[in-house]
Amino acid sequence: MGSKMDSVDDQEVEEKPLINSSKPSSGQQQEEDSHSPEPIKTTPSSLLFSLLIEPFQWLQMLSSQLNPSFIFGIVLVYGLSQGFSGSFFRVVTDYYWKDVQKVQPSMVQIYIGLYYIPWVMKPIWGLFTDVFPIKGYHRRPYFVVAGVMGCVSALLVALLGKLPISVSLACFIGITAGVAIADVTIDACIARNSIEFRSLAPDMQSLCGFCSSTGSLVGYSTSGFFVHHLGPQVSLCLLAIPPALLIVLGFVIHETRPVTASLHPEKKKAMENLVTAVRGMYTSIKCPKVWKPSLYMYLSLALSISTHEGQFYWYTDPKAGPAFSQEFIGVIYAIGAVASMLGVLIYHKTLKNYPFRNLLFLVQLLYGLSGMLDVIFIRRWNLIFGVPDSFFVIMEQSVSHIITRIRWIPMILLSTRLCPIGIEGTFFALLMCIDSLGSLSSKWGGGMALHFMHVTRTDFTNLWLVILIRNILRLATLGLIFLVPKADQSDELIPADLLTKKSDTIPIDEGLQLVSISEKHEAYIGA
Repeated sequence: MGSKMDSVDDQEVEEKPLINSSKPSSGQQQEEDSHSPEPIKTTPSSLLFSLLIEPFQWLQMLSSQLNPSFIFGIVLVYGLSQGFSGSFFRVVTDYYWKDVQKVQPSMVQIYIGLYYIPWVMKPIWGLFTDVFPIKGYHRRPYFVVAGVMGCVSALLVALLGKLPISVSLACFIGITAGVAIADVTIDACIARNSIEFRSLAPDMQSLCGFCSSTGSLVGYSTSGFFVHHLGPQVSLCLLAIPPALLIVLGFVIHETRPVTASLHPEKKKAMENLVTAVRGMYTSIKCPKVWKPSLYMYLSLALSISTHEGQFYWYTDPKAGPAFSQEFIGVIYAIGAVASMLGVLIYHKTLKNYPFRNLLFLVQLLYGLSGMLDVIFIRRWNLIFGVPDSFFVIMEQSVSHIITRIRWIPMILLSTRLCPIGIEGTFFALLMCIDSLGSLSSKWGGGMALHFMHVTRTDFTNLWLVILIRNILRLATLGLIFLVPKADQSDELIPADLLTKKSDTIPIDEGLQLVSISEKHEAYIGA
């Protein structure tokens, strides 16, 4: 450090004659040395501070490049509505089916598969918001509808006592429907911005993943506490808060209301837009560059059959399993949410420049191998090596969530790359529908496997075998990697004129824009 300072001082002395040709005196030299800049010393505290402010600097960068209110919309929908509500919903409903309704784990898997029906219908929600405006508005009324639907459903199942299974299931589907409808609009914004700002597309997906993981962390951390003190049914009241804020978001969204001469031309134009959108979706999905990666994404999800409910029942069983408490179950999932955030960070820092095929091959391989940790835990081999159950399950959940999150981000980014300009919102919803079908197939496939292998509320003899089959199917998916393009994550995958060269496709949601918080009082809904 001293030699570096000496060289700096020598440079200042040598450059000084350019300003003053007279030789400086020793006093002047000391004065100059006293005013010379001192090196910035890196201390552990300053390094920690820089790490803490880095996410905020990143958000500031995104806000400067994109609309700041667009960032706010992502945080609200992905962080609160999907992250918190989704994680809280998962734990509370698991206990609701187990302790209130007393349902077998295989049947719970079937019921959970039905939760995906609103997500499968995302193209329909997308078409409604794109081509069927309410009082001239395409977006704001649907946020209000989503919020009302979620609030009513959550309060009904929480406050009306023990309901018939069919009614409870309908309420849970209503909660997920509210989240899905709100998600369509944000996904349309993300798809369009990913096309217009290609270099920021990985950052947008990282932000979505970070917000989702943060919300999940809060939801998982608090779920066990509320289930223990309030019971699973009363705890469902908290699920009414996120949809209530979706109603507020409906007032925050700014949207230009088109002026039409009468209602009939508006309806006629809506039908024309509907026909155009359906034709554009059909044209796009026929393109090999679109249907091949879409098929891979579906099969990679469907073949990884879900064994979650069987494992959850085993976790809480006092005889066959480790008998984890309600609070510790929440802690396990909360640590998994932290691991998901770490997965987002790993992807953002090291993996976002890798080609799609190479990255997805690597994470799919790790996804299959990491699943063997579940087999080790179910067989209790960890106790042979002296590893406590609590430590092992935390380690297993951390590894699993890191890999799952790294696997999820490039698949979502790939979906945005497959959206043609003009119908990007509706087509992205179609791709998410395909993913939801994959998740539904995974849940139902896992439910059938648990049923056929006779895994019940009290018999977990063959649970490890079901998990082993799941892991083999995950590894078998590597044989389908040829369906994924070799392109980089910033490359254009489909021709820009895919639709325009065959038909005149007009961007339907061109006027959509989120307003900043300071402008929310100017937003207006209705006629």
